[in-house]
Amino acid sequence: MLDADEFAAWFRLLETPGLGREGARRLLASFGSAAQVLQAPKSAWQQVVGPQLAQTLDTEPEALQPRLRAAREWLAGGEMRQVLSIGDRDYPAVLLQTPDPPLLLYVQGQIGLLNRRSLAIVGSRNASAQGVDNARSFGAHLSRQGWTIVSGLAFGIDGAAHEGGLAGPGSTVAVVGTGLDRVYPARHRTLAHRIATAGVLVSEYAPGTPPLAQNFPQRNRIIAGLARGTLVVEAALKSGSLITARQAADYGREVFAVPGSIHSPLSRGCHALIRQGAKLVESAEDILEELQGLSAEVSADPAPAPSGRDDPVLQALGHDPATLDALCDRTGWSAQELSARLLELELEDRVARLPGGLYQRRSHV
Repeated sequence: MLDADEFAAWFRLLETPGLGREGARRLLASFGSAAQVLQAPKSAWQQVVGPQLAQTLDTEPEALQPRLRAAREWLAGGEMRQVLSIGDRDYPAVLLQTPDPPLLLYVQGQIGLLNRRSLAIVGSRNASAQGVDNARSFGAHLSRQGWTIVSGLAFGIDGAAHEGGLAGPGSTVAVVGTGLDRVYPARHRTLAHRIATAGVLVSEYAPGTPPLAQNFPQRNRIIAGLARGTLVVEAALKSGSLITARQAADYGREVFAVPGSIHSPLSRGCHALIRQGAKLVESAEDILEELQGLSAEVSADPAPAPSGRDDPVLQALGHDPATLDALCDRTGWSAQELSARLLELELEDRVARLPGGLYQRRSHV
């Protein structure tokens, strides 16, 4: 949990227009923390992100302080509201295994669900009645088996998936594209309230952020990243659901699709995914059979954080790129323990995160 000063530093870093996640990540890797970034001289920023972005960071936006006050007021509005930085022990471990994890997450609800085994269920906003029934049924069955259902709170398949998740102990995670002080679509206000109580709402956007079109595709990468697999129930050929499924595949996660009528436009996206290698499923049991080897929980115990040239993670990494799974096998550490240590090493500039979920030891280490 961030204290007030740490949160203010993170807010300034991430809410500076134009800097972006990549610029912020480079600064964090160079200076170690958001507070240390802001304490560094402008000349040091220039060495990392160039003169233009350094000037941008040096000029505080006019709206920053009012937005920061609004965010603090939202956080103070309830015990179940938190903000997690990427180095927090409660940060979802599976997101650390993706190439672009959010640096800061606003959370409302049962935070422990973020480190439970989970499956994403996504699909069309304009779903058929059968599609809605299927999403709700899949979600409920999997939730009763202890799987947390992840989706995006949209109309149609998303809403039905959340309702199904709430029907069992697995519950549900809603990843939204607005600030958590807003509900979009507004007609899901009651559903969002239920999720904030029995499930968890998640956003990388600060309170006050309206529903901007460009934020929803970014939201999709978090849905795919939080889940061990993604089920597409109904989707057109060009849809956000297919983007989510392809991101899941890029992350090395399982992709499932429900087949439908050859005459329905909402079946074409699922059929395209099946042709590309997605698992065809007709029941929740088909999914459980594929995922039964996954562990029920991610360990919450952090790994020790050794330093120096005898670091076991650096020794296991060697000098060739390796995946997180390979490093888990070599070290015997859990994915969460290892992800936390790799993040520390990345911020210390001793390990580089490469595309495709690979890690590489930096040559000067």
